[in-house]
Order: sequence, then structure tokens, then C-alpha cells
Amino acid sequence: MSEPGPGHVSPVLSPKACQSDVANRETLQREIEELKCKDRALDQEIAQLLAEGFSLEELDRHITLLHEYNEIKDTGQMLLGRLAVIRGVTTKELYPEFGLDLID
Repeated sequence: MSEPGPGHVSPVLSPKACQSDVANRETLQREIEELKCKDRALDQEIAQLLAEGFSLEELDRHITLLHEYNEIKDTGQMLLGRLAVIRGVTTKELYPEFGLDLID
């Protein structure tokens, strides 16, 4: 019989590999449980909003508008960053010139 070559991988897992696999499974199981909790919390929040008179269509529209706002804000931040580089100043220094608050 010949010896296995350098590219040969043993089909038997080492104890360390088994421990690592168990740890990975435990980590994944914890993450799954956390996601399930978040899902239940979001379902409760949606139910509360519906009970307060919000409609799903209204919530969807609100979410769409928030995404649009965030895209516009990101674009504005990018432009301010480029202008700051061109002028050799910090973005923070440009805020007063454009009537922006640091919290914006």
C-alpha cells in the first residue's frame, strides 16, 4: 500500500474539530433563538401599531419613505465629504455653511 499524498484529508475528525463543530452549532442555535425572539417582538410591535389604528399600507408607506430619506441623507453626506476633501476641511466645518446641525 502507498502512503497518502500531501493533499489527502483524513475522513476522521479530530477531537478539536468535533469540539469546534459543537461550539458552532451552539452558537448558531443561540442566534436562531435570538432571531425568533426579535421576530416575536416585531410581531407584537406590529400588533400594537395595528391596535392603535395604523394600517399595514400606512406602515409600508412610512418604511418606504424612511428608506428614501436615508438614501438622500447618505448621498448628501457623500457630497459633503467630497466637498470637504476638495476644500481641505472637515465635514463638520461645512455644516454651518449649509445650515446643518451636527445631529442631522
